[in-house]
Amino acid sequence: MGSPGREAMEKLLPGLKKEFGVHFVIANAENAAGGSGITFKVAQELFSCGVDVLTSGDHIWKKREIFDFINTEERILRPLNFPSGAPGRGSNIYTTREGFKVGVINVNGRVFMDALECPFKTTFAAAQELREETKIIIVDIHAEATSEKIALGWYLDGKVSALIGTHTHIQTADEKILPAGTAYLTDAGMTGPYDSVIGRRVEDVLERFLTAVPVRFEVAEDNVQLHGALLDIDEVTGKARSISRIQRKLNA
Repeated sequence: MGSPGREAMEKLLPGLKKEFGVHFVIANAENAAGGSGITFKVAQELFSCGVDVLTSGDHIWKKREIFDFINTEERILRPLNFPSGAPGRGSNIYTTREGFKVGVINVNGRVFMDALECPFKTTFAAAQELREETKIIIVDIHAEATSEKIALGWYLDGKVSALIGTHTHIQTADEKILPAGTAYLTDAGMTGPYDSVIGRRVEDVLERFLTAVPVRFEVAEDNVQLHGALLDIDEVTGKARSISRIQRKLNA
């Protein structure tokens, strides 16, 4: 979330990778540039911190320059279920430094969000295609409704290694391994300022709620934290061994 989130990534991610022996990092970056959208400079900044793939969501098109590089930068994904003809890609396969292939799928929900193609059918089809090359597949479901995320998790159980939710910025405490081996978490949370209203200055948001007058929501600055999830996946079967939540404070 904006520059505070990027600072947390720069200062905390390298240590976390070393502490847990992390092989592959996925970060949802749709709020990385000024709190909405992503730019080429910001993307490169996050890659230099140790991120391997950037996913996104409904704010992917907020910065006009995204159209200049999303077709050529394979490490940036936009939601899979945008209509055909939209620039970029919604899924891809990447190779870790150790030689393992990891499939990543990015998809938007539809409940209380823009009407896109069915996230269930499109993600199932993408997973089937990726499984021809690797059994390690991770899905970022960027959605508003908890029920939609949970339903997609059950629908894809055993077909993907993990399904992690994003979009609501508040980390949930429901991490689990579903019966057929898929790790699940409704929302990974936010890397950014937690003394805020989902990353925005409290006073700006309160003014909007109290007056119903349009207000510019600035990115907050205080109590910056990095939140996410740590996955342990069997490289042969693609099934998740464990999932645990991560919460680290900047300057703790």
